[in-house]
Amino acid sequence: MQCYRTGPETERVAHRAFTVDDCEAFYRLNSHPEVMRYTGEPAIGSVEEARDAIARYPDFDTVGYGRWACVLKETGAVIGFCGLKYLPELDEVDVGFRFFPEYWGKGIGTETCAASLSFGFEVLGLERILGLVLPENGASIRVLEKCGMRRNGEVVFEGDRALRYDALRPGCGD
Repeated sequence: MQCYRTGPETERVAHRAFTVDDCEAFYRLNSHPEVMRYTGEPAIGSVEEARDAIARYPDFDTVGYGRWACVLKETGAVIGFCGLKYLPELDEVDVGFRFFPEYWGKGIGTETCAASLSFGFEVLGLERILGLVLPENGASIRVLEKCGMRRNGEVVFEGDRALRYDALRPGCGD
C-alpha cells in the first residue's frame, strides 16, 4: 500500500500530513466555536490533546491517505485541513474540510475540495467519494455543489442527521 502523506497542491495551498509541530494550529482550529459549529464533533480541549490526536491519527498508515493540513504557500501557515477519510461504518470515502474563519469566502474550500476529489479519482482510483454535511451548514453545501457533488439523500452518521453528497469518477455512470 502506498502512503500519501503529501496530497495535491493548488495555486495557493499545499496539502501534507499534520505533524506534532502543528499542534497549536490544530488546537486553535478544532476548538474554535465557529469552526466547530457544524461539525457534529466535540471541540479539542487543549494543545496536549491536539498533539495526542495528531500522533495517534492512523489513516495514513492504515489506508494510505487522510485529512491533510492545508498550508498557505504565501505564508507557510496552516490554515485548516482538507482531504479524504475512509469511513468503515459506511464503507465509503468522505471528503472533508475545515478552515479558520478568516479564510472563509475566499474560494479556498472549493479549491482544496476539488483538488482532493481529483486526487481520489486520479491517484487513488476511487469510483465514488461522498461528502457528509449537516443540513444547516449552507457554506459547506455550496462548496460540495461547486465541486460537482450531487445530493443523494440523507444518512445518520455518528448520531447526526447529515445530507449525503456524491461525486463519481468521470466516466463512472455520470
